[in-house]
Amino acid sequence: MAALGARVCSKGAGAGQWAAVLLVLIGPAGCSKGAKAPAPVAETGPNHPGPSGLPVPRYVSLKFDKVNARAGPGDDYPLKWVYKVKGLPLQVVAETDEWRRVCDSEGGLSWVHRRTTDARRTVIRTQAQDLVLRAKPDDSAAGAAVLVAHAMADLQDCKGDWCRVSAGHAKGWIHADAVWGTDPKAQCG
Repeated sequence: MAALGARVCSKGAGAGQWAAVLLVLIGPAGCSKGAKAPAPVAETGPNHPGPSGLPVPRYVSLKFDKVNARAGPGDDYPLKWVYKVKGLPLQVVAETDEWRRVCDSEGGLSWVHRRTTDARRTVIRTQAQDLVLRAKPDDSAAGAAVLVAHAMADLQDCKGDWCRVSAGHAKGWIHADAVWGTDPKAQCG
């Protein structure tokens, strides 16, 4: 299989260490020969929870440091790319009993198996500038730490326009719109 391109993200590894993550795009999307018929995709939305009983859209994170992203909901569908970072935030935009259609922070849509996702919430700083974590949910509060550009953090909770995050031993408050993984609206078309 020929690599079509690559996307690079970074993740916080704590204590000032940052690991690069390479998402390799592989081959054209579509069903392979002999593929099973796709599982039905449930109608979802705020008033229609998916087969899991959970609302769609919703955020999840990756449970493993290597997760296959497929063109459809099944192992018979072609591999689109491989996510290579545990904890990467994704938004579930559709689901079947076993598969989740997810959107990533770069707008990529793919299907991953439900067992590869975790309900733990994380966020990612997609902007190229570092972000000051505040000691309190107030713009005039003292800086508690810095979330570097393209780093991930655990999402603790949100109150209004502010969210409390942690990365390693650093904790603080940020504006919800300063990171990807907090907007309740569907992030991919």
